[in-house]
This record gives sequence, C-alpha cells and structure tokens, in this order.
Amino acid sequence: MINMQRLEMFVAVIEAGSFTGAAQTLGLTKAVVSFNIKQLEQELGVSLLTRSTRRVAATDTGETFYHRCQHLLQDAERVLDDVRSDHLGLSGLLRITTTPEYGARVVVPALAAFAGKHPQLRIQHVSSSKNDDLIAGRFDVAIRLGQLADSNHHARLIDRFAILPVVAPEYLITQSIESLEQLAEAKWIGHSRLSTPLSWQVTTPFGESVLFSARHPAMIMADSAASLLAFTLAGAGVAILPAWLVQDELARGELISLLPDHHFPQQGIYAVYPHTRHLPEKVRAFIDFLECHVSQSHPAWLA
Repeated sequence: MINMQRLEMFVAVIEAGSFTGAAQTLGLTKAVVSFNIKQLEQELGVSLLTRSTRRVAATDTGETFYHRCQHLLQDAERVLDDVRSDHLGLSGLLRITTTPEYGARVVVPALAAFAGKHPQLRIQHVSSSKNDDLIAGRFDVAIRLGQLADSNHHARLIDRFAILPVVAPEYLITQSIESLEQLAEAKWIGHSRLSTPLSWQVTTPFGESVLFSARHPAMIMADSAASLLAFTLAGAGVAILPAWLVQDELARGELISLLPDHHFPQQGIYAVYPHTRHLPEKVRAFIDFLECHVSQSHPAWLA
C-alpha cells in the first residue's frame, strides 16, 4: 500500500533541501517528516537521501524516485479534483504559467472571467520569460508563444498572430525604410531569447518567400518583449514585435508598421500541458475558455 502522505513529504524535502524547510511547507514538525522519510526508505529498502548537517540531497535512486513521485502526486490530485467537480463544479488548484506581457494582456483577463464562473476553483498565475518546466513547477498548463519546440508534453494550438517590424516615427526622419534592402540596413533591436533574432523568412507582395537577414549585429539586445517595445518607442531602432503587443501603439501613431505589404511568419499561441493518461477537467475547461476568449476578443492579430 502506497502512503501518499509520505511521498508528498519526500517531494517537499527534496524541493526545500532540508527537513526543516519541508516541515514548514507542510505545516508539520521536523520530527514527523524525518520519521516518515525513514519509514519510506525502510519500506523501499533503498537510501533516497544523503544527509549532512546543513542540507539533504537525493541519491541517484532518490532523484529518479522524486520525478516519479511528482507525476504520481499530480495524477492523484487531478483524479480527486475531477471527482469533486462531478458534484461541486470545478475545484482544487489551477496553476498556470505565461510570459509577463501576454499574461497581463490576454491570459489574466481570461483567468479572471474563468474564475468568476467557477468560484470553487483556486488559481495561481506565474509570470516568467523563461520556459519553466511544467513538472518541476507543478504547472497544469503553460501558454507558449512562437514556434513550439519538440517536447514530451501535449500542446493545443489556441490561435495565431502576426509579427511586425515596427519603428518610432522620429526614427524615420533620418532614415527611410521602403524596401527589404533598406530594412536590412536599419539599427536593430533584437530579442536575446530567440536563436536567430535578426533572420526571418518573409513573404513578398508577389508571393515569394525570401530569407531576410539584418546586415549588421543588433545595436541593442533585450530579453523580453516589453523591453523591446520600450526601446522601440524611445526611437532606438527597429524591432519585430507581436501584433497583439503593439496594436494600441500603432493605432495612436506612436509606432509605424514597416513594409506592411510584406509578411513575416505567423506565430502560434499554444496551451501546453503535461502528458498524462488523464487530462483534468479544469485544464480542459480553461483551454476551451481561453480559445473562445481569444477568438472573440482579438480578431485583428493576423492583420
């Protein structure tokens, strides 16, 4: 018989790095946590932890067991949440990670509306520019943008959006940009998290697909879309930015979309969730809700 509480204590010890930290997280005493971990090791007949005066760490066997425990505990929580939802509606915890910009603009308003429909459901939203690990972070779903890399997780395409080369009007006072050749000579602001921030496959007005590359290294590099937008608004150069991020600035004339008859590759909006045998109803319901929210609220992103 598996003692799920002991598995939860073991996971907490690994993540906290100590029995004391795990006890504080779980609201238990250090003695109770230590006793249960010893019992777990005796039942399994292996050493899961190496202990020192300051920290504990997983053995090789313990590290493998830790990852399996994470999956097992998540599966158990999902099954319990779905059983409760059959009688009480959606409940438990929905934990979501997004980029800061897209999260604030789109996902948070959708989450707020979704929470209003499901008062028994608790929601945690984590903003991160990095692609946080879903299993280690215990995330139910991550909203990823761009071209999706291969992974062991499931992904569902929510929508697509255009990316646009944009510039502040004052930049064009000294430099005209009316062709791809002139665009290639511009001062560029690049996104440091992209593998090729200054190289794109572009479709011309004649339907030809050409590889566009900036002629010079980026004058400025930044690690977030918000920073790229701020640099561009300040007149520092040209940046490729999502239509959903710059639509208001374009409408107010604070930015200008360059070469509007050329099209840079559309990017995807994906809901990524762990590969499990059982997709929780709360995850399925939110992804459906977000897809509907995006299609109804933001029809102009592909323009």
